[in-house]
Amino acid sequence: MVKTVLCYGDSLTWGYNAAGPSRHALEDRWPSVLQAALGDEVRVIAEGLNGRTTAFDDHSAPEDRNGTRVLPTLLGTHSPLDLIVIMLGSNDMKPWVHGNPLAAKHGMGRLVKIVRGHAYPLEAEAPEILLISPPSIRRTENVEFAQMFAGGDSASRKLADLYSALADDAGCGFFDAGSVAETTPLDGVHLDAANTRKIGEALAPLVRVMLAL
Repeated sequence: MVKTVLCYGDSLTWGYNAAGPSRHALEDRWPSVLQAALGDEVRVIAEGLNGRTTAFDDHSAPEDRNGTRVLPTLLGTHSPLDLIVIMLGSNDMKPWVHGNPLAAKHGMGRLVKIVRGHAYPLEAEAPEILLISPPSIRRTENVEFAQMFAGGDSASRKLADLYSALADDAGCGFFDAGSVAETTPLDGVHLDAANTRKIGEALAPLVRVMLAL
């Protein structure tokens, strides 16, 4: 039976390309790279939204960016699921969201509880969960992004340890995307094509283990 993986994230999952700005080609986005590596045994669904947070409101966009409000609908839409991969937290570092890595950890914890407690169609079981800490924000000469993520360079470096501890406590998988990829200096937040591909390539062996393939 084909396994189904839902990738839940923000612009790093959507494929925002700072060099355009534009959107990376489909084949360069990390969920697509993961799909190619896993082959026909797995169906990988990409659900990325620019600006999405873990669990906090940001009313500066036409979409609902609060990850906790959108997730239940997607769990029902794509059920049954075998694995959900969650990479969020970069947008939590915006000062007007909260800018606090501990708050991002609590937001991710809330998402875990939503996945575990959802009433899935046809009494399907809750999927396994893989938490990913995004590559750290870096300083940039892009004035708008420097102000948009002020303080995010130091704050985001704490996410990996916090998410790792959460994963241990909650019985989830964990991966530090910053161990294989780095953000572009063009805006300090997003990934170039090579780095988003690295995430998909690095995740493939871990996802295979979690899906028992």
